[in-house]
Amino acid sequence: MLTGLLLFHSLLRYIILVLLLVTIFKSFSGWFGKKNYLPGDKKVSLFTFISAHTQLILGLLLYFISPNVASKADMGTAMKDPIARFWTIEHVFMMVLAIILITLGYMLTKRAKTDKGKHMRTAIFYLLALLVIFLAIPWPWAKVARGWLPGM
Repeated sequence: MLTGLLLFHSLLRYIILVLLLVTIFKSFSGWFGKKNYLPGDKKVSLFTFISAHTQLILGLLLYFISPNVASKADMGTAMKDPIARFWTIEHVFMMVLAIILITLGYMLTKRAKTDKGKHMRTAIFYLLALLVIFLAIPWPWAKVARGWLPGM
């Protein structure tokens, strides 16, 4: 079960990254191009929002069943080990922060009065989320590397 969840969690990250890039591109294009906020803009933002929240649920499941996450009793030891600290604290904190930014962006966009405001809010919040996600992904070249997919 752990391996399947981890694989799906790893694959979904690429879908989210693509959706974020598309949403950000459309938002900046709409913002600076003074375009109307169209139903397609809302849909891609919503798909990104839903995918990110699905990823959060999978991530939290993994957090509670993964052997890479230190228990409360081992927290002091985990804080001294950069890899254990990454999986126990840093990764989950940054990813939750990214989900909060995506959620804020989506909700504040719905409240914006103008098309420019909708594009601007989506662009800013989703871009901030993307930056946080890039910092929190265990890329193959990082100390906490897991590979492009688990087991690779």
